[in-house]
Amino acid sequence: MNRLSVLGAGAWGTALARVLAPRFESVRLWVYERDLAIQIERDRENAVYLPGFRLPANVAAFADFQPVLEGSEVVLSVLPSHGVRAVFGNISSYLRPEMIFVSATKGLESGTLCRMSQVIAQSVRFEPRTVVLSGPTFAREVASGKPAAVVAASSDQEASREVRERFSGPTLRVYSGSDPVGVEIGGAVKNVIAIGAGVCDGLELGHNALAALITRGLVEMTRLAVAMGGKTATLSGLAGLGDLVLTCTGELSRNRSVGLKLAAGRTLTDILNSGPTVAEGVKTTAAAVELAGRHSVEMPIAQQMHAMLNLGRPPSDAVRELMERSLKME
Repeated sequence: MNRLSVLGAGAWGTALARVLAPRFESVRLWVYERDLAIQIERDRENAVYLPGFRLPANVAAFADFQPVLEGSEVVLSVLPSHGVRAVFGNISSYLRPEMIFVSATKGLESGTLCRMSQVIAQSVRFEPRTVVLSGPTFAREVASGKPAAVVAASSDQEASREVRERFSGPTLRVYSGSDPVGVEIGGAVKNVIAIGAGVCDGLELGHNALAALITRGLVEMTRLAVAMGGKTATLSGLAGLGDLVLTCTGELSRNRSVGLKLAAGRTLTDILNSGPTVAEGVKTTAAAVELAGRHSVEMPIAQQMHAMLNLGRPPSDAVRELMERSLKME
């Protein structure tokens, strides 16, 4: 595997291109915005999404698909969840069955409620070898070379091992796994809980409330993942508890930031229009609640986040609703 294609030049896609560059002869980064692709090539850094980090010489940025995908052995998708189906539909003629597809997007598709690996499988003309990559990672820390650990999970054990061996390095440790459902649900739903964590911190509810939210949030993530065929143990690992704790407590968390701003009285529209980055939890919340209904799973935190984000419920009322629910055994 000597050539890596990275689809998506946001902060995470750019950070992965940078950290994985030593493991491949060539890394080709697909950039949605043509002017940004030109800027990255000229300045050797992504000034919009990941400023301050120089890209290695073997990383090249393009706004066209053919030079990115031609001759590639591994296709790493780091697209926003709402763009995965359209992009893979556009590139299907460039894809080959022998490629390994790695999905690093943490979200669910609105409407279909599909996981990202399902979207990829539905968008190509053959049965793809797909691996999902997730874990507690902030793009800027990974790009700066700080240690991080993630899991690469697939029903194709050979593919997950290949990704583990090729992606692992001095600062990024990759574990292989066999539960892509649990990994994807954990990676998506933790963003919903993180919005609630931001609300807790923004309303100054204290450490007790935050600890309770994280713990009960993990229960909700696990319930949904298991109902969909995932494994309980997966949600206790990097893609579940690990990512949940990071996203609920870290200052770099975009989803936690949304909750903080909502608690401060800002509107969701204003928050979403204030920067170029995507907080996946905003779109994932409604999908998670719909999935919970489909699988008869109780997810009160996700339901309150949905009411707050999409139905206009004030953050303080959402907290009160959670605290005044009927009492029961843990």
